[in-house]
Amino acid sequence: MTMFSNLIRFTQEKTKYLYNNSLFLQNIDKFIFVSIVAVFLLSTVASSDVIGFIALITFFLTFVKVLTNPDEKLECKTFELWLLAYFMIVIISLAGSTLFYLSLKGFFKTFTYLGFYFSVVQYLRNNKDKIPFILGVIGACISFEAFVGFLQNFAHVDEISTWQDVSNLNPEDVMTRVYGTLKPYNPNLLGGYFVAGIPALYGLAANYFVDKKYRFSLVWLILALFSSLTLFLTGCRGSYIGMMIIMVGMFAVSAKYLWQNYKQIYLSVVGSIVAFATMVLLFVSSLRARVLSIFAMRQDSSNSFRFNVYHSSLQMFKDNWLLGIGVGNQNFREIYGLYMKTGFDALSAYNIFLEIAVESGIFALIAFVGFLLTLIKNSVRFILKSENIKNVILVSACLISVCAVCIHGFVDTVFFRPQIQFVFWTMVAILSACLDNVQSYEC
Repeated sequence: MTMFSNLIRFTQEKTKYLYNNSLFLQNIDKFIFVSIVAVFLLSTVASSDVIGFIALITFFLTFVKVLTNPDEKLECKTFELWLLAYFMIVIISLAGSTLFYLSLKGFFKTFTYLGFYFSVVQYLRNNKDKIPFILGVIGACISFEAFVGFLQNFAHVDEISTWQDVSNLNPEDVMTRVYGTLKPYNPNLLGGYFVAGIPALYGLAANYFVDKKYRFSLVWLILALFSSLTLFLTGCRGSYIGMMIIMVGMFAVSAKYLWQNYKQIYLSVVGSIVAFATMVLLFVSSLRARVLSIFAMRQDSSNSFRFNVYHSSLQMFKDNWLLGIGVGNQNFREIYGLYMKTGFDALSAYNIFLEIAVESGIFALIAFVGFLLTLIKNSVRFILKSENIKNVILVSACLISVCAVCIHGFVDTVFFRPQIQFVFWTMVAILSACLDNVQSYEC
């Protein structure tokens, strides 16, 4: 790492004159910021290739900045060292893949996501004042999708593919599953997108409330509640579980400030929300049927399909436990054909941790889980010890988003879609920028 750091400093010294006399390099942060915002805005309407291309532009600009700006330093927190180890193992897995070309495509996607994370981290470390604005852009995109989804529900849009098992349902219990504008159109993708972004809306509402800007706080709170409502219209059962994690997380964080002095009010609010949710489940038959199907096990075709995929994926992992089969859904699909039960083709393992294990082996899984656990531990410690309520709100919103996405990812495959990936890694980047007191290592 010291050698790499010395190389960066050497390059910065050689390009110092260029940096000091270039208007573009002096203002490169502005271009990076615009490209970051563009990634989120385009995620709502553009294809994966377009979104990825803009993300690569963000990384290229950041790379140029690091090589030329003498004030730029590369630092790795402990959880980022785990992430770096994961990336190195993915490279080794790529080299050993029997389907190298297909795995290379998947590797470029992973590189794009982590490159975008690196870019956002480097930007935010010197521009922490932009964190609320970036969360605001994410929140605006979430609100836009919520509005579209809400309209789709009243328009009773037709299913583009078989999205729910209706064989055991009465016609009035069949839910209209909304899917927004995210491509490819899929209600599970929209549900996962809501899970990743809704904490930003609640975080912004709390942030403006602390600043005593009550009108802005009310607007963000209304958008948060509206988006939460539309989440349930997606019919994505994994996102229902993710939303439960979001609510539990918000209750846990708010208890830090409300439990001692406002215990009765706190318990009343929590009780009211639980009672309201129970009432909705009792009286809305289509939602009740959708939630109960989670526990139907093999009686629900979607559940049964996932169990078959899990079984086949575990067999794939057992046969390729050291380095995996290579990263990427196309690579996965080719190998999966050798293990699948007849008629049960799949694009992924429908579990992000099993997917990582299958694609890159046991050590990649250990590194990724180590990254998550270290990140969560450091964030929780910050929340418990920090006296700066605004920083606690930002860290809490991002941590809740990361946890909710990972829990949702236990039962779904949409984690690997760019719309969710870029929000996920931005939340991690904000955590990295906010956790100043966590030990860092210069790279």
